[in-house]
Amino acid sequence: MQPIIIVLIILVVLVFIALIKTIQVIPQASAAIVERFGRYTRTLNAGLNIVVPFIDSIRNRIDLREQVVPFPPQPVITQDNLVVNIDTVIYYQVTDARAATYEVASYIQAIEQLTVTTLRNIIGGMDLERTLTSREEINAALRGVLDEATGKWGIRVNRVELKAIEPPTSIQDSMEKQMRADRDKRAAILTAEGIRQSQILTAEGEKQSAILRAEGEAKAAALRAEGEAQAIRTVFESIHAGDADQKLLAYQYLQMLPKIAEGDANKLWIVPSEIGDALKGLSGAMGNMANFGPLGGNGGSGGSGVKSAAPTGTERREQPTID
Repeated sequence: MQPIIIVLIILVVLVFIALIKTIQVIPQASAAIVERFGRYTRTLNAGLNIVVPFIDSIRNRIDLREQVVPFPPQPVITQDNLVVNIDTVIYYQVTDARAATYEVASYIQAIEQLTVTTLRNIIGGMDLERTLTSREEINAALRGVLDEATGKWGIRVNRVELKAIEPPTSIQDSMEKQMRADRDKRAAILTAEGIRQSQILTAEGEKQSAILRAEGEAKAAALRAEGEAQAIRTVFESIHAGDADQKLLAYQYLQMLPKIAEGDANKLWIVPSEIGDALKGLSGAMGNMANFGPLGGNGGSGGSGVKSAAPTGTERREQPTID
């Protein structure tokens, strides 16, 4: 009984192993290469797959998702003989599991070496300044070369990015000094432009203010002149309407003399010749008015200048006569 039990146990174990090798579950976005006696038979896709145990074998399981592989910094010489270290990042995806398994031994290493050689060829035709400012151009050139070369390997290169471009330390110091000088220069130019614009605006403001002030003063002077002319016309018309004599004109002259003498610049002013005669007549009139008494009697040592001609016997006072 014991040998039979042992044989049964061995058969059960063999059947279990055979079932395990027969049923193959492939995860989503993955593929498996099946070989039969060392020769490629088929590619297993995602899901439940049946293979012949002990005859078919799984050679390789490949992830079909997009992969990201960063490569270490690589020294590259530019056209102006400067060594720069460039970090690259490759985004690729396996499109053909069979080609990725049998067309190249290690597609990751192949992509890395192809990236380095292509990068050196591209950067070798550029100077440092162009290298630092032409990342998109370098990425596009790298992607074109890699995509063409890796197509037969069943690899599609989706993107190539330059993560960092590090020039030598001495060049970095020189570039920093140059950038600092450029920033100082731009700052000085902007400051000078601001001062210039401010001065221009200030001058324009002062000009407009002076123009407006002059226009205001001119309008005010015109209005004052017009008012004075109107006042003169009014006075002249009033004088002619009242039939003024020389005595009134002399009195008006005396009132205008203080106004004529106003101002520090009026050091010399001319009195019209007619004013002398008018003043003589005015002084005579004022003398006669001083000699005139309240009751018609002799108010001083001069002549009386009063005539009594009352027919009723009462005394009547007449107005003084001014010669």
